[in-house]
Amino acid sequence: MSVDIVEHGDEIISVGQLNQQAKKLLENQFKGISVLGEISNIARPSSGHIYFTLKDEDGAIRCAMFKNQNLRLNFEPQNGDQCVLKGQVSLYAPRGDYQLIVSSMQPAGAGNLMHQFEELKKKLDAEGLFDQAIKQNLPKQPKHIGIITSESTAAFQDVLTTIERRAPISQVTLIPATVQGDTAPRTLIAALQSVLEFNNLKHNPFDVIIICRGGGSIEDLWAFNNESLAREIFDFPLPIVSGVGHEIDFTITDFVSDLRAPTPTAAAELVTENYFQLTDKLIEVKTNLNHLMQGILADKSQKILLSSQNLKSPLTLLKEQSQSLDNFELRLLGAIQSITTNAKQNFQILTTQIYQSRALQKFVTYNDRLNNERKSLKVQLKNIIEQRKLTLQSMSSNLKAVSPLAVLDRGYAIVMNDEGKALKSSKEVKVGDIINTRLAEGEIISNVSKKN
Repeated sequence: MSVDIVEHGDEIISVGQLNQQAKKLLENQFKGISVLGEISNIARPSSGHIYFTLKDEDGAIRCAMFKNQNLRLNFEPQNGDQCVLKGQVSLYAPRGDYQLIVSSMQPAGAGNLMHQFEELKKKLDAEGLFDQAIKQNLPKQPKHIGIITSESTAAFQDVLTTIERRAPISQVTLIPATVQGDTAPRTLIAALQSVLEFNNLKHNPFDVIIICRGGGSIEDLWAFNNESLAREIFDFPLPIVSGVGHEIDFTITDFVSDLRAPTPTAAAELVTENYFQLTDKLIEVKTNLNHLMQGILADKSQKILLSSQNLKSPLTLLKEQSQSLDNFELRLLGAIQSITTNAKQNFQILTTQIYQSRALQKFVTYNDRLNNERKSLKVQLKNIIEQRKLTLQSMSSNLKAVSPLAVLDRGYAIVMNDEGKALKSSKEVKVGDIINTRLAEGEIISNVSKKN
């Protein structure tokens, strides 16, 4: 074989060199390529890398996705998943294995959605719908907060809990809407329009709106990438905060809203930020006031001390003046403490009254509803009982009409042998048998002495 190589003038290289040259050739020719296929034979060793085979009906290729790339995945690929992979074709030299080094992965279908998302984003951005200069500022102390989401979502409960904790005096109203599926954009737009209709009544209008839902795949969040919804939000006269998905999720609604929050809970925190800071500001003012008064008192005390030392007058007068100043200091400190305590108590009383007024209103509403339900239940039970009585009377009358005892009341009798069997013919008895005659009232026991 070596003779043939020499004769043809071929260069002799090692297997490793051949694989390295093939690797360079593949990597130079196939950079940033995207491949569609089905994942199989997936393996996840402790290193954090992912190894699998990508296949379709015409072929298969081994794939490797290293830890620093797969940490950026927002889903967990499984065997059988159709995915679009982007990466670089290479060759694993030690085994000569042809493989694809994956840099990114997304479920099949999501690529098309992402393309639609980017196209719509470019279009609306070019029209100025994302312009920061026209964004509305959030109200510092909103009195009425509207939440547009589905009542059954955990996001609604998170937002409600956060607002009640940080701004208990704010009123919160749910404007229900579907947040996933083909009908979701239409219901979200209808919810925004219902807010405007409510505000036209000019009675306790909304100050700010939160549109939110929990995280999910791009398909789950697709309702918030609707162009009609984006234009409705852009034209909306009230400030809107978008809290859709998790921190890594972005939708068209996020860009067109006046403010984007990474999560629904963060949206509630942004809306109530000034309320939450109010307590800290009060504490800060109180602390500064105490420091100021203490400084003034210390300064006055020092001046008094210096004056008493330089004043050449009877000792008694100095003691009286010093005691008077001490008393004034104590009264002043007491007054400061009293003012602070009264302010704190008034704040607690006001908070308690606000909570109680809302709780009492809810109690009265639910109590009225319970009384109405109890009255309705009593009426229904009474009607059911009357109907059952009429049915029972009818059945009793029908049963009585066909009862053999009713026939006995008309003078007839039932004759039975000693075994209790009703007799229909004289042939069924013989002379000497004992028979029982049942009348309407009582029985007659007889002995057959003759029969015809």
